[in-house]
Amino acid sequence: MKTIHQACYEILRAQGVTTFFGNPGSNELPFLRDFPGDFRYILGLHEGAVVGLADGFAQATGRPTLVNLHSAAGTGNAMGALANAWNSHTPLVVTAGQQVRAMVGVEALLANVDAATLPRPLVKWSCEPSCAQEVPLALSRAIHTAGTGAKGPVYLSVPYDDWKEAAAPGVEHLADRRVDVAGLASGSVIESLACQLHGAANPAMVVGPDVDASEANGFAVALAEKLAMPVWMAPSAPRCSFPTTHPCFRGLMPAGIASISRLLEGHDLVLVVGAPVFRYHQYEPGQFLPKGTRLLSITCDLNEATRAPMGDAIVADIRATLKALADAVPQTTRAPCAAVRRPDSAPEEAGPLAPARVFDIIDDVAPRDAIYVNESTSTTDVMWQRLRMTEQGSYYFAAAGGLGFALPAAVGIQLAKPRRRVISVIGDGSANYGIQALWTAAQYNIPTIFIIMKNGTYGALRWFAGVLEAENVPGLDVPGLDFCALARGYGVGAANVASSDALTAALRRALASDKPMLIEVETRPT
Repeated sequence: MKTIHQACYEILRAQGVTTFFGNPGSNELPFLRDFPGDFRYILGLHEGAVVGLADGFAQATGRPTLVNLHSAAGTGNAMGALANAWNSHTPLVVTAGQQVRAMVGVEALLANVDAATLPRPLVKWSCEPSCAQEVPLALSRAIHTAGTGAKGPVYLSVPYDDWKEAAAPGVEHLADRRVDVAGLASGSVIESLACQLHGAANPAMVVGPDVDASEANGFAVALAEKLAMPVWMAPSAPRCSFPTTHPCFRGLMPAGIASISRLLEGHDLVLVVGAPVFRYHQYEPGQFLPKGTRLLSITCDLNEATRAPMGDAIVADIRATLKALADAVPQTTRAPCAAVRRPDSAPEEAGPLAPARVFDIIDDVAPRDAIYVNESTSTTDVMWQRLRMTEQGSYYFAAAGGLGFALPAAVGIQLAKPRRRVISVIGDGSANYGIQALWTAAQYNIPTIFIIMKNGTYGALRWFAGVLEAENVPGLDVPGLDFCALARGYGVGAANVASSDALTAALRRALASDKPMLIEVETRPT
C-alpha cells in the first residue's frame, strides 16, 4: 500500500523539488519523517529568514522551491517575506502542517483556522485538501501553479494525520506530469510592435525584473542597440536586467509619478518590458505620461497588465517575445546612444566612509560576475551608479520593500550559485530583520559575504522624514549594535572596518575564503 507520504515524495522527486527550507513544528514532523537521503533540508531559525532563504534560492534557480512552515503561527511570522516573494514572482511552494482533522473544528492548539485564507492575497493559489487522498493532487497542482505563467508563491496546508493514509488509485500519474505555457505573442502582434517601435521618432525602453528572471537580458540589449534606445531600469527594481556599463543604460528610474513623467519627456513611444507600469513609492502627483508620449508594455502577469493606469499591454512570455521583437525590428538610422559618464571615484576622507567610497572599493575588488543583494535602502541610488553589473542574475532587492530579505536571500542565492560570489550590502537597521540566517550560512558552510553599512540610523526613514516634513519623529536611530559580536555568536567570522584600506583587505580575505564572513563598515549617513 502506497501512503500519501510516499506518493508526495515521489512527486517532489520527479519534479526536481528536493531542497527544502524550513523551521518545523510538531505538526510538520510526520511529513518530514524518514527524510530521504537524496533530499536536503536547510534549517532557518525564524520563518521570515526561512522564506528569505528560499526566495533567494528559487529566484536564482528559476525553479519551484519547497518551504516548510509551522501552522498558522509560523505562516504569520513569514508573511512579510512572503510579500517580497509575491512581488518578485518567486516560485515558492509553501507547505504548513495542520492539526489532525478531528481537532481542527474544535480549534485545538496549533489548529490553523481557515488555513487557505490566511496567506491571501500574497499567493497565487492556496488550499487545504478536503480529504487525505486529495493531498498528492494538491501538491502537484501547487508545484505547477508556482512555476508556470507569472510565477509566484502558493500555499498548501496539510493535516498531519493525512500522511499515513493510503493513497488513492492512479496517484502514480501525478509524478511525471509537465505543464508548459506557450506564451509567445502572435506574429501579427510582433509585427505591429516592431512597426510602432521602428516608426517612433524617439523611442525609449524600461526593463523590469522579469527580463532578468527569464534570462532575456541579451535580447533587451539587442533590441536597444537596433533602435538606439535609452534604457532605464524600472522603479525600485528587484533585479538588474540590463548591463549598467552599456552606452544605452540610463540608470534606475525614480519611483514618483511626476519624476517618471519628466524623465520620459520628449520620447514619443516608451516600451516597458517585464515590469509593472509603474511601481511607484512616494506620492508625487502629476501626469502619468508627458503629453505626446505613448506607452506599450509586455508582461507575463495579467494582474500587472490590467492594473496599469495607462498604455496598452501584451501578456506574453518575456524571453520569447523579446527575442522575436529584437529579430523583427529593422536597424535604425539614428546615431547610437552616447554613454552616460560614470561618476568620478569618491575621494578618500577622514572619518567614517562615504557610501560612494564603499561601493567604489567593492566594484574594484569584487569579481566581475559577483552577485549583489541589496538592503541598504538609503544608498540604493549610489549603488546603481557605481557598481558595474553586467552578467545575468547580478542583482537582487526586496520586491515589496519588506526588510529582512537581503541577508537570508543572499545565503539562498549563494547556495544556488556556488560558482559565483554573493555579496550582500545591508543597512544596520535592515540587518536585524533577518539576522538569524547567519546561523544557516555558518552551519551549512555557505560562503556568502555580508557587508553591513553601519551608520546608527534608519537612513531611508530620515530621508522620508524630510520629504514628508515630519519633524521630531522618534525611533529613527539604532545605536549600540555590534554586528561583529552577533556574527561570531552565530558562528560567522567578522571584521569591523573604518577605512578604505581596511575594507579592501577584509573584502579580499572574504573573497579568498570558502566560509561566510561579515564585514561591519563604519559609514556616514546619507
